[in-house]
Amino acid sequence: MALEVCVKAATGAPDVLGDCPFCQRVLLTLEEKKIPYQMHLINLSDKPQWFLEVSPEGKVPVIKFDDKWVPDSDVITQIIEEKYPNPPLSTPPEYSSVGSKIFGSFVKFLKSKDPNDGSEQALLEESKALEEHLKAHGPYVNGENISAVDLSLAPKLYHLEVALGHFKSWPIPESFTSVHNYMKLLFSRESFIKTKAAKEYVIAGWEPKVNA
Repeated sequence: MALEVCVKAATGAPDVLGDCPFCQRVLLTLEEKKIPYQMHLINLSDKPQWFLEVSPEGKVPVIKFDDKWVPDSDVITQIIEEKYPNPPLSTPPEYSSVGSKIFGSFVKFLKSKDPNDGSEQALLEESKALEEHLKAHGPYVNGENISAVDLSLAPKLYHLEVALGHFKSWPIPESFTSVHNYMKLLFSRESFIKTKAAKEYVIAGWEPKVNA
């Protein structure tokens, strides 16, 4: 039986998959484990009543396990791992926080109006730390095989590439070859191609935050 999962619909296009990186992380996990699922696209600016009943906070992603709706991508991916252990995707604890500060640094830099506030430098430092880890242990965070930490990072790196490219004409430095190869590797996976939002929806999703 297919799992029911609620994810964000695209901004301005309620019947198209939207740009939430946490929703994509859950979809990537389901795809990599070949678990059948039924996707409900939720228009976050006009949430349907039935959705608010199953997710009172109105947040996505939520997924239904045994008649119970569960929120939070961290919790969801953990339950998927326990219920569907094959193929195993858990990341060893010592690597599970690799790259974990990149998304926060990216958002800060994206919203920054002051070029001297250190936000660009902080993002460069986080990117460099990821570069060094991948150089030593790659091509994925845990070596040869993809694992949960990669599925969490992939959507965030995609947002970083699209949004910073569009709003700030800023790319990750070419000298970070391991990071660039890692992104190519992630973005070319079938699971990623199938679950990613189109670039224009990523841009539309960030627009109000950048102009705030």
